[in-house]
Amino acid sequence: MNLKNRKIFNKLLIEKKISKKIVYDLSPNSLFNDDIIEGIKVLLSKRITIGNITKKFEKEFSKYIGSKYALMVNSGSSANLLALFASINPLKKNKLKFGDEVLIPALCWSTSLWPIVQAGLKPVFVDTDPKTLNISIEDLKKKITKKTKAIMLVHVLGNCTNMDHIKSIIKSKNITLIEDACESLGSKYKNKYLGSYGTFGSFSFYYSHQITSGEGGMIVCNSRKDYEIIHSLRSHGWDRGLKNNNKNFNFINSGFNLRPTEIAAAIGYNQFKKLNTFKKIRSNNRKLIINKLVNSKNWTNQYQFVDAIKHLDPSWFGLPLLLNKKYIKQKARFLAKINKKGLETRPIISGNFVNQKSVKLYNLNHKKEKFYNTQNIEDRGFFIGIHLKKISNSELNFLEKNLLDLDEN
Repeated sequence: MNLKNRKIFNKLLIEKKISKKIVYDLSPNSLFNDDIIEGIKVLLSKRITIGNITKKFEKEFSKYIGSKYALMVNSGSSANLLALFASINPLKKNKLKFGDEVLIPALCWSTSLWPIVQAGLKPVFVDTDPKTLNISIEDLKKKITKKTKAIMLVHVLGNCTNMDHIKSIIKSKNITLIEDACESLGSKYKNKYLGSYGTFGSFSFYYSHQITSGEGGMIVCNSRKDYEIIHSLRSHGWDRGLKNNNKNFNFINSGFNLRPTEIAAAIGYNQFKKLNTFKKIRSNNRKLIINKLVNSKNWTNQYQFVDAIKHLDPSWFGLPLLLNKKYIKQKARFLAKINKKGLETRPIISGNFVNQKSVKLYNLNHKKEKFYNTQNIEDRGFFIGIHLKKISNSELNFLEKNLLDLDEN
């Protein structure tokens, strides 16, 4: 190692030593050596753009989810973008039109919402069911009008709403269903995986999710025509890679550049093979944490836990915790205290999204509607990570000590 690199190396070591110590993080290192080796193999091949591994991953993913087609993209956010822009595309049968209303839960992520706006559609917020953290069926029914043409369903942290009710609604009202399953890869309601119920389903392979490729995502569908639309939209509007293309630079549609790399596909595909194992570990860790808290001598019902809806085999993303109402006023101070001690927390998704400045900037809640359940979740809720390795006794003791260290002052 030359002198210049040695100085850089030493500087990184010092920075690592002085960085904030995390005892229990939201998402520890989720990559394993065999995942990295698969990425290195692609690098050594010097063919790092979309290739056979990406296609194999897509094929195996669609088979697992139960959809006819899957298309890998560079993020779950891009999958949502493709779903909405495919829904308004001139080649789409029964396409959505400018100004059509799309219902979306107020408890959502930025890029569940913004593709609706970017596609020229009108988002209509729906309140949340506090028992599931998912969209309220009751409020959903109230929000449906003649202008309602689609629902953007967000499956929160591995849980979902009653999908039988959703199927009944979209069938009777002829409404398009798009599923944001970015937090719920592997969750299965009755005999179908979440993400396979709608016209499109989106998934994320971001670092903290059920599997990771660093960045990356997947979009699934069942219609060949829909697949051809998202395939061309993913890459410049090109028909390259589709069977009916007849020349090298044939642009059949509008488009973006949302392609993944073969490196990400290799890492993601290797992790995908371990999804069911990861799912079991996360589920067991969740049970161990909850049992540790409720069986503690210091347990006084400080929290409400969110259970899986009936008929769901969940693939948990994180462990959401809802503080007892008497602790609401001290929530910010409490979270600051445990974060300082090395227990990482975050809001449940991004809280009540209607409160975000960007919603005000674009006047998306012009009626100033209140979403009481969603606001209650923001006021009381946060979540901690569920790790991919079996939780240790020392970690359980750490969580017990710090999560139950609440007072009423």
